[in-house]
Amino acid sequence: MQWTEAVEEHVSALTTEKPDKTLLERLYRSIDLTSLNASDTDADIAALCVKAQSVLGHVAAVCVYPQFIPLVSDTFSHAGVKVATVVNFPEGVSSLEIVLAEIAESLQMGAQEIDVVFPYSRYLAGEQHYAHEFVHACKAACGETVPLKVILETGALNDVAIIADASYTALAAGADFIKTSTGKISEGATLESAATMLLVIKHTEPQVQHRLGIKVSGGIRSVTQAAQYLALADRIMGRDWAQPGTFRIGASKLVDELLAA
Repeated sequence: MQWTEAVEEHVSALTTEKPDKTLLERLYRSIDLTSLNASDTDADIAALCVKAQSVLGHVAAVCVYPQFIPLVSDTFSHAGVKVATVVNFPEGVSSLEIVLAEIAESLQMGAQEIDVVFPYSRYLAGEQHYAHEFVHACKAACGETVPLKVILETGALNDVAIIADASYTALAAGADFIKTSTGKISEGATLESAATMLLVIKHTEPQVQHRLGIKVSGGIRSVTQAAQYLALADRIMGRDWAQPGTFRIGASKLVDELLAA
């Protein structure tokens, strides 16, 4: 596939809806409400959790560091909000042994979704086989019922052909979602990277015969920005595809903007 041309075609043709209540609800219910600050406290996470339910419904998940999993799990034991956490975060350089231990501990504490950083530095150094085996082992550790979201760190990959190849690698190894960014480097999500990932998902889904998803994260703060990514998913995958089981937005401040709108 000529990735650059295909991506440019979809991005340049993008139009977004006026933000009515239906659109606001779709966006809100797709959010992984996230706080991954070194300074986070129990009080910070408790305040975050308050924003996870509103007149727009509830967010898809709350994503926090592992030490806060029990707090979030207790808060939403009957609310339908998933508890997500991060491993191999944010540099993606931990050994596989350490990452698998992190996954096991997180699941034991109550995590329901795992966001793992792809070993992108080793991938870029030519170790594609290691990257595949890494993701495969992480998915095996999660099991069939716990979604594994693989953070590609697209700002470091920095080329649509490389992003496409890394997306194929992660999905072929068992990733349930591919995710743009950690939000910890200068470049987060872009429409171009998301379009590339969606095109790979569209090509791959029929082969694996189960639903695959995308999570866009890193710098998405406004309703207009979020609506563009949702419109992109609707354009490439079809209107009914983007649901919380397939489409997520990793954000923290976006909730305030949606409620204000």
